[in-house]
Amino acid sequence: MPVAGNRALDDAQEGSPALRIYGQGKNMQIGIVGLGRMGGNIARRLMAAGHDCVVFDVDAKARAALADHGAVATASLAALVKALSGAPRTVWVMLPAGEITETAVAELGALLGRDDIIIDGGNSFYKDDIRRARTLAERGIRYVDCGTSGGVWGLQRGYCMMIGGDAGAVDHLDPIFAALAPGQGDIARTPGRVAGDPRVENGYIHTGPAGSGHFAKMVHNGIEYGLMQAYAEGFDILASKNSASLPPEERFDLNIADIAEVWRRGSVISSWLLDLGAEALAGDPALAKFSGYVEDSGEGRWTIEAAIEEAVPADVLAAALFARFRSRQDHNFAEKMLSAMRFGFGGHVEVAPPQGSGADEG
Repeated sequence: MPVAGNRALDDAQEGSPALRIYGQGKNMQIGIVGLGRMGGNIARRLMAAGHDCVVFDVDAKARAALADHGAVATASLAALVKALSGAPRTVWVMLPAGEITETAVAELGALLGRDDIIIDGGNSFYKDDIRRARTLAERGIRYVDCGTSGGVWGLQRGYCMMIGGDAGAVDHLDPIFAALAPGQGDIARTPGRVAGDPRVENGYIHTGPAGSGHFAKMVHNGIEYGLMQAYAEGFDILASKNSASLPPEERFDLNIADIAEVWRRGSVISSWLLDLGAEALAGDPALAKFSGYVEDSGEGRWTIEAAIEEAVPADVLAAALFARFRSRQDHNFAEKMLSAMRFGFGGHVEVAPPQGSGADEG
């Protein structure tokens, strides 16, 4: 049942659909490092479920915003660890993959002690997780990698999570994961599914040892690239059907926004990504505010690398990744559609093309 009667939940619901919290377990305290689009909302959702959050971000305004919601804001990682009480202590790191996460995990590893837990909820490379888990284990610290899907909508909808790491640590953290997960909601059970891990029907899974969570999320994002590219190319074909290069009798001035809307209803290609695309088209049928310059955040590349290592053909996923590379050179309606969907699910704002990149040529 939803939880009500606290500031975090009341603020989250103001002017937005009701926030639904399904996980009901013991109250826990958790540190959260990184209060950006997802980290801040993860803290808000946890507090809405009754958990206590101690937070840190280099941005003082981000810290203050969470303090206004009831979090304990701290000005450094050392202060965050000092503010955590009880055992084991748990810190969730929600930072961009790469050096900033590497540095934060290393510093926390020096501050925490035996049986404490570090969760990396960002999009780190799974091989880095394996190395970090091994290094931290030498100090008795447990490392959990959590592939987190839900983007800017996770506060209301909940987050789908793919979790790797020590089973004891993952089980201990179940009240946290249950509160963040979307729950079964109105999605029907899969016919013929043999009863198994009940967590998966609520939107989270313990995938296996360290690294396996981010590996599953990495492939998830590779598939996401392929799905988005298929939609984008299809809409580009629709949008180009009125081209002057076609015989007059074969030209159709199609209402792209209406076609997107009708596909949402009963079609075999209906999906959340299509919902986001339809919403973008409804407000801006020409997608004029998007240039079509499409970034990739790394997981698509890593998915292709894994496919090469495993000798698994991945034609569609590779083509989708290369299409993003091409988008930085010339922009058609397909790239604008990709940008619109990325903005819809993750709040990803287009990055200006590097000067001299040739993005305006050809």
